[in-house]
Amino acid sequence: MSESDGVEHRRLIIAGSGIAGLTAAIYAGRSNNEPLVFEGDEPGGQLTLTTDVDNYPGFPEGISGPELVSNMREQARKFGAEVENGVIESVDVEDDGIGNTFHVTLSNGDQYTADAFIAASGASARTLGIPGEDELMGYGLSTCATCDGAFFRDEKIVVVGGGDAACEEAVFLTKFASTVYLVHRRDEFRAEDYWIDRVMEHVEDGDIELKLNTEVTELHGSQEAGIDHVTMVHNPEGHPTDNLDDPDTEAFEFDAGAVFYAIGHTPNTGYLEGLDVEMDEDGYLETVGGDGAGQTATGVPGLFGAGDVVDYHYQQAITAGGMGCKAAIDADGYLEDLEREREAAEQPAAAENDD
Repeated sequence: MSESDGVEHRRLIIAGSGIAGLTAAIYAGRSNNEPLVFEGDEPGGQLTLTTDVDNYPGFPEGISGPELVSNMREQARKFGAEVENGVIESVDVEDDGIGNTFHVTLSNGDQYTADAFIAASGASARTLGIPGEDELMGYGLSTCATCDGAFFRDEKIVVVGGGDAACEEAVFLTKFASTVYLVHRRDEFRAEDYWIDRVMEHVEDGDIELKLNTEVTELHGSQEAGIDHVTMVHNPEGHPTDNLDDPDTEAFEFDAGAVFYAIGHTPNTGYLEGLDVEMDEDGYLETVGGDGAGQTATGVPGLFGAGDVVDYHYQQAITAGGMGCKAAIDADGYLEDLEREREAAEQPAAAENDD
């Protein structure tokens, strides 16, 4: 590392301390790139909200989300990574004609520069902001059916949402639930016809029941026992929470063993808005993809993306880890090329100074 004008310079900075960021840090550390990892405002990522992880390879008895993240953080530090608490406010880039220098500003005003940057800042699951939510997240409330569905076999499971994700998760959860209750605040789904048809097939079979024009307003239970029941409101015209004073709006209690939110994710890419980097309409980073090297590269040389900040489909710990590995390898190749190019550029300048 080096400092110029009080600004610390690093070979590689990684934004995010979830599975993608920490895997990238492990690989980057092993490649002697001395990565600096900033944890962000959700240290450890979404996995820290999962009490039990039983689908991550290598843990036949399962492992808690926080423990898995803690182990990976320790492993990254073992190989030379530094993990610091900090929220990245903005990233700017300066092109010196050979490569980019990334100027990183934290929310507390601290500044750093780097030769390469990995965005592994994840995506935050959208929530309802209702009573009981904070206490029961990871204790009966989940935002990932493929992660946690198997923990609720033979339970009555509530799925909240009306898009593709909600329909897909409702269908998936029929593998485990006694009945899945799909709760949507309108009477029409936003999902593609394919998923609506799949849901309706399960409705006909009795695996799914629809609760339309209905919203969940409170979760009841405890961390020891999980979710016991939920409070819902219904209005025949839809959007009942917008019409609580309407005499046709009815509140009722509903027994449930688990609740899954499927109302979308928000990628944490706001700090990259100052860069000329491609994102989709929802704010997910666009990377090269395809086969061969450089799959995690973006349109900004030296900037790589990994995990849920790129992947809006799979959103699994193991896929995030795989992308973190790819990003570190891609960044290492980029840094080696950059170092050679800068050394080559310095040689003629040194020769001229000798004359």
